[in-house]
Amino acid sequence: MAQGRVSDRGVEDGSAVAVLDRPAPETARPKLSRPRRVARRIRLARADVIVATGYLSLAVLVLSGQWLQPDRGYLIKSGQDQTMWEWFFAVTAHNVAHLENPLGTLLQNYPDGVNMMANTAMFGVGVPLTPVTLLFGPTVTFVLVLTLGLFGTAFAWYWLFSREVVSSKFAAAVGGLFCGFAPAMISHANAHPNFVVLALLPLIALQLIRMTRRANATRELRKARRNRDAFVLGLLVALQIALGEEPLLVFALAFGLFAFVYYLHAPGTGLRALRTITPTVLLAGLITVALTEIPLWWQFFGPQSYRSIEHGPMGNDLKALFQFPSESLGGLVSHGQNVAINPTEENSYFGWPLWIVVAVAAVLMWRERVVRAAATVIVVFTVLSLGATLMIGKTSTGINLPWKRLDHVPLLDSVLESRFTMAAIPAVAIILALATQRALDYWKVSATDWRPLALFAALIFALLPLTPTILPVVQRPDTPVFFTDGTVRHYISNGSVVIAPPPTAPDARALRWQVDSNFAFPLAGGYFVGPTGTSKKGRYGPDDRPTASLLIKAQQSNTVPVVDDAARAQALEDLRYWHADVIVLPPTDNGDTLRLTVDQLLGFPAKYVDGVWLWDVRGLVRDAGQPTF
Repeated sequence: MAQGRVSDRGVEDGSAVAVLDRPAPETARPKLSRPRRVARRIRLARADVIVATGYLSLAVLVLSGQWLQPDRGYLIKSGQDQTMWEWFFAVTAHNVAHLENPLGTLLQNYPDGVNMMANTAMFGVGVPLTPVTLLFGPTVTFVLVLTLGLFGTAFAWYWLFSREVVSSKFAAAVGGLFCGFAPAMISHANAHPNFVVLALLPLIALQLIRMTRRANATRELRKARRNRDAFVLGLLVALQIALGEEPLLVFALAFGLFAFVYYLHAPGTGLRALRTITPTVLLAGLITVALTEIPLWWQFFGPQSYRSIEHGPMGNDLKALFQFPSESLGGLVSHGQNVAINPTEENSYFGWPLWIVVAVAAVLMWRERVVRAAATVIVVFTVLSLGATLMIGKTSTGINLPWKRLDHVPLLDSVLESRFTMAAIPAVAIILALATQRALDYWKVSATDWRPLALFAALIFALLPLTPTILPVVQRPDTPVFFTDGTVRHYISNGSVVIAPPPTAPDARALRWQVDSNFAFPLAGGYFVGPTGTSKKGRYGPDDRPTASLLIKAQQSNTVPVVDDAARAQALEDLRYWHADVIVLPPTDNGDTLRLTVDQLLGFPAKYVDGVWLWDVRGLVRDAGQPTF
């Protein structure tokens, strides 16, 4: 029986109980001559190379709009997140090149700074890609990380499926394709590389599976491999922490549930496996802590750290589960009501055809333990993703859901519940891969069997509407010459630049201007996650300063506010808080209103220099006690 034909009859018939239970081989393979070994490796690798090429080509196609114009292109659906991530990569490269601490910086949110470790700066790619960032700019790094993330995630899951779940490379390729290019992955590819670079998660799963299989090996073999297994696992987890902790948490919960359900049929085997791997896992945990203790301390206890961040209700709408994602062939024809949190969080847009195919496949293969475990993960994590109250078409039903009891649990309280559906992606892929394997097995028995054709037609029916389209890109405005030609340096005396109004989450363009000036100045305000007040609760952007709020209100209303002596005194206090050297008004909406407002706040008019209006306020702000950057 092929490996993908799974049942509960035991390991002796070669069933997919072998995914976790197959005994580790203890006999060596016959030795081959070097030419034969090379030929064998090439033959085995041929399919892997073809699959990898296909995945990489699709990833490049999806992001081709950004690749074709890396200097001016901007993924429009990212909001301000592309600017933020480019800034993360740029400041990481800047700190590495200048041998400065990459875990924190004063270049944004001056003078309080930003805790980079608490902002998912992805040092796991930002640090090694420093040469790319310095040579080609942060936009190239950004699109490169997204492209390799889609490709790497797909190929890593394909590798796991082809080595441990199914015998057919084609069936594994179907599963890997879905894992790497599922709707949620494409949605996050607009803006969130930390939820696109997920290749280490299947490698962690693969390492745990192989450790579990050795529960049936001799004590000597287990002991000989313990240190090596622990080091590999600990290193993989540490690297994933450097890429993104939220995906690691979601994945760990999903894999734990999968293993629990998988072993419900054979609890004795499960307990034996648990006893076997526990010492190795504990050792791996110590290795992970040793590798990450300084960054994690900085994240939770360092400057500008926070305990948790409240996002408010962020659950999936029930309708989203059955609709097609906006960036897909199905979405071009029938997207349906827009019920996503935002364009980068279409985490559950699987489409109704996929659910039909997965449900039918799960019923037909229900005897297989892997399918039961995968189906449980799909159901549980999909329900969790719906949030605390069931929403249908953006209308609350008043029905409370399980997440209501979990949203205050430490660590879980910082997770966007919508993202729990991403745990269902590899579970769905497992069912699709096993169904494909079964169809291929039927075909081997009889070339005229109608069932394989029905299965492949069902796969096309489910997956074709989810085929991703090219992510839309627009031209970003040029950075004002004031920042690019070095003029800004003439107005900086160890203080900050205050943009009118200071950058925030809705408008973070100033971060790009700072990058284009080669970090010639620190910025007041910004787009990041930091603590608010003394509560240690996280929020996006700094605490609101009265003058910043006044300028934002003036811009939004296009009305010059009444400026009295109290407003002028508050403006001076805020400028001193920011240690401001210069206020800069670049071309922006309602710029004349902002200019007149600042004129009245300061009592003197702006000067036009290199495409921007500016107010040199160094004479108003005390020079003493300013932190350096």
